[in-house]
Amino acid sequence: MNADQLLERYASGEREFFQANLHTASLSEVCLADINLTRSDLANALLSQTILRQANLSEANLTAATLWRTDLRGAKLTWATLNRSSLIRARVSKAKLLQASLIKTDLRLADLRYADLTGANLTGADLRYANLFGANLTGAILSKANLTGANLSKANLTRASLDQAILTRTKLLSANLTGVGLTRVDLRRATLTEATLPTAELTLQR
Repeated sequence: MNADQLLERYASGEREFFQANLHTASLSEVCLADINLTRSDLANALLSQTILRQANLSEANLTAATLWRTDLRGAKLTWATLNRSSLIRARVSKAKLLQASLIKTDLRLADLRYADLTGANLTGADLRYANLFGANLTGAILSKANLTGANLSKANLTRASLDQAILTRTKLLSANLTGVGLTRVDLRRATLTEATLPTAELTLQR
């Protein structure tokens, strides 16, 4: 299936595109709200400014996809692979990213408010100035992630791994850091007001 065929079928009212092969497809600036692309191959696809609200992208392959300013509000991305993809300024609030793989993903300035990232792998991800207010990051892996200037206020980071992460100027107001691994984490100028901190000793980078 190519991009034109998908758009034609979507326009006719079809929403089920299970396991579609859309590798390198160009689907930028189109509306695909409520589409079901479960287990589809969207690796290297162009999806900038595309509307994917409430879309089902569970177990989809979005490796190295371009999702600049893409609207993913309320989308389901459980077990999806987004390694090395670009979601700069993407709108991902209230999306479900449970167990998703976001290794080295670019999420700068992304809106992830109240997103569910339980168990997600964000190793080496770029989350500079991202908004993660109220996000669920229980058990998430954020090792070597860059969270400079990010907003993690009221986020749940219970048992998350932040080993060697950069949290310079990060807002962690009322965040839950119970059981968090903070080995060599950079917390310079971070705001931790009313945060629930782990009982283990922190080793801070200077």
